[in-house]
Amino acid sequence: MEDLLQVGAIASTHGVRGEVKIYSMTDDVNRFRELKEVYLDTGKEMKLLHIQSCKFFKNQPILKFEEFNNINDIEGYKRCGLYVNRENAIQLAPNEFFVADMIGATVYEENEKVLGTLIDVLETGANDVYVVKRENGKEVLLPAIKDCIKSFNIEEKRMDVVVMKGLLDE
Repeated sequence: MEDLLQVGAIASTHGVRGEVKIYSMTDDVNRFRELKEVYLDTGKEMKLLHIQSCKFFKNQPILKFEEFNNINDIEGYKRCGLYVNRENAIQLAPNEFFVADMIGATVYEENEKVLGTLIDVLETGANDVYVVKRENGKEVLLPAIKDCIKSFNIEEKRMDVVVMKGLLDE
């Protein structure tokens, strides 16, 4: 399991005092109100930042970090990821999982045949879609619905599925 979970990325600067607009990668943008610290992935290191304030503009979080006091200090970190450790992660409901924990799971069909490896989760309006890479390099898109996804075991990194008619090119 990943020790750090991505909650967002710096989208752009906001004003001249070092505030930044955040592209949220979490289901609940209001979680930024409760955060006290995040890790900034600079590409070279994970830098601990302390959140001084949080406000919103058109439902987009705007953060001010104690470590940055003007636009020039933060300008170089646009598009850098923001992470939290697991103790600062949101509490999940039963049968909910972090995407980072799901990636790499082996996906099995009903007959115990390996379909492939889960490589991505696409968030759509109706339901998530799981991207499974097959041994032949092709990808299969599986809707995250009960008719298709039968179970997921986080400890074994195993997903059992029913491949609905028309999802495979065969």
